[in-house]
Amino acid sequence: MIMVTGTTGTVGRAVVKLLVAEGVGVAAVTRDPAAVTFADGVRLTVGDPSRPQSPASALDGVEALLLSPRAGGGASAELPALAAEHGVRRVVVLSAVTVEYGGGYRRFAEEFELVEAAARASGMQWTFLRCADFAANALAWAPQIRATGVVRGVYGDAATSPIHQRDIAELAIRALLDPAHADRAYAITGPESLTQHDKVRLIGKAIGAELSFEEIPPEGLRRALLAQGLPEDVPDRVIGYAAACLKEPGPTTDTLTRLLGRPALTFATWAAEHVAAFRS
Repeated sequence: MIMVTGTTGTVGRAVVKLLVAEGVGVAAVTRDPAAVTFADGVRLTVGDPSRPQSPASALDGVEALLLSPRAGGGASAELPALAAEHGVRRVVVLSAVTVEYGGGYRRFAEEFELVEAAARASGMQWTFLRCADFAANALAWAPQIRATGVVRGVYGDAATSPIHQRDIAELAIRALLDPAHADRAYAITGPESLTQHDKVRLIGKAIGAELSFEEIPPEGLRRALLAQGLPEDVPDRVIGYAAACLKEPGPTTDTLTRLLGRPALTFATWAAEHVAAFRS
């Protein structure tokens, strides 16, 4: 049995879907069962990852844990020890490339470092997937694109190598099931470095429309993100990392290609798969 936290996120959902397809038992943790739909056979656990004791009983019989620190916040560092006490043998942490390469505000990298340290100290086998920015982050642009065809954001020339959630999910499953990945930290990115202008252009190509990127001051983006109801830390994460990647592009690694035995999925592929989200 595999326990998956962060199941309302794109990676968590992808992991659950792939595990079910492979016939692996899944325990999915969510604080809002109405927000997600799972396939038959998924053991749904209602719990708040920010309060590790709340899903504790569901850890019985679990062999491996996929831990998303963003889902559990600061309390995520408590979950590895709790899981180990319940006999869980392996933990895979969805971490960030900033731990290894820097970029953005230091406090956000420290949050992931804290969880990584807790996983190491737990006595379980651990694997860290230090991810680049998710391609799915571009879904935040969807309302603007549908309404105006213009994306308003900061630092349009900031370059990263966005990663498809399916690639993260596939590697996560291998790490959860195969002890050959134990005690390894992988920096994983998409296959190509893209500016925000590039990403907007590729979305436009996918939906058959001319889109543009309009640069606005950081404070303007902050207000817009908060108005969308996003958590207060999100603007600082977005703005801080974009500013860093304007000075120096984020990393591009071939780790996914080596470990999966195929090319990493491109942002263009991701955009083509999500046309419906961007078309008015």
